[in-house]
This record gives sequence, C-alpha cells and structure tokens, in this order.
Amino acid sequence: MQPQIQRQLLDINHSFYERFARQFADSRSTGQASLRRALAAICGEETVLDVGCGDGRVARALDEMGRSISYQGLDASASFIALARERAAALTHVRASFAVVDIAEAHWTRALPQRSFDVALALAVLHHMPGSELRQRIAGDLASLLSPSGRLIVSTWQFLQSERLRKRIVPWATVGLDACQVDEGDYLLDWQRGGYGLRYCHAVVEDQLRALCEQAGLEVEDVFIADGGLNLFALAVHR
Repeated sequence: MQPQIQRQLLDINHSFYERFARQFADSRSTGQASLRRALAAICGEETVLDVGCGDGRVARALDEMGRSISYQGLDASASFIALARERAAALTHVRASFAVVDIAEAHWTRALPQRSFDVALALAVLHHMPGSELRQRIAGDLASLLSPSGRLIVSTWQFLQSERLRKRIVPWATVGLDACQVDEGDYLLDWQRGGYGLRYCHAVVEDQLRALCEQAGLEVEDVFIADGGLNLFALAVHR
C-alpha cells in the first residue's frame, strides 16, 4: 500500500473517532459478555497495557471485576483519552493512567513509562490499521512489550458476517479513492448515530489473526467467536 493512501485511511479513522468519541463510547458496555470472557485471563496485581483503549472501558470492566491491577491505556484520539480520564474517576481497584499515543506511528513504544507488561490488549484495533506490514509491525511491537510469561489479547471486528453491516459499506469513490488503491479486504463503512461519519476497516479473519500472532513470536492458545459472530478474540503467549 502506498504511504499516502495508508495515511489517508488512518486520517479517516482519526477524524471519525475525534468527532464521534462520546457517541461511539456510549454504544459499548463494560458488561459485554465477550469482553468479560476475554478479560477473565487477567488476574490481580498484574500490569496491563491497553492500546486503542477508547474511553477506558476495559479499565472500568476490570474494576467492576475486582481486579487490582496497574493499567496503562493508550489511544490516538485526544477526545477518547479525555473521556477515559473523566470516566476513570470512580475506579476503586484499578490503578489507571491514560496517554495520547498513536500506535500507527513508528517507535510509539518509546512514549511508554515502562517497557514490560503482563498483559497487552488490542481490542477492536488491528482492523483499523491499513496495510499488512503495519498490522504485523504493531503485533510485533506488542509482543516485544510482554514479560516472559505475558499474554496478548486481541479482537477483530467480523463485520462481513452481518447483512446489516454489509449494507453500511460505501464506495471508495466517496473519499476520492479507487478500489485498486487499497488492499483486498479493505472497506469503508458509514456511521449514522449522532451524525454521519466514515470508518476504514480491514476484514481480519482467523487465519490472518493467527498469522499475525505467530509471526510476532507468539503462540495462539485460545480463539473464540462472540457477539453473534461479530467479534473474533484470540489469546496468545510467548512460544
């Protein structure tokens, strides 16, 4: 993928989440069964990195689960981080901090106050990263931040499994692009809650998700589909 196309797709998503941060966050629940299942692997007194943390939903869910952990949330959206800090005020178990960091940028790990975590989470993140090389680099970055016994928990949106969501796919011409300029499996979807917006998404299927983990030096221990087939989760550990 050409760098300028990749940048355009990243900018589309950045603009979307800056504009619709609150509406998007309000559409997600800390009690979501699939989220609780994924987070069940996190015990007390662990260090957790959550990239693409949004409004800090994971921190609040872990707090509700009674997990006494140290949590670092990162997101490229300043609007999300502002929401996360606001909504973390009532946490009683989780020790949380948040920072505006864009994992699509090279050397983003240098912005972290620590370089080793027991758990790294990338929930609903990788499908927003355009280009297989970028997705692989990010998976490698996350693997490099894990302690020797650390775990990576990832999820990707399976939007093609829903007829309703497939109807939200719009032509690339909407943003001045042609299908030949993007990768196979790349899509542009609209959003119509509280206004009209567009998001870039790549259809990351199970084989691709496994390959991302394995090429990062991790072994996939568990995979599950949830939310009516809309979300694919994987737990990976060091080989």
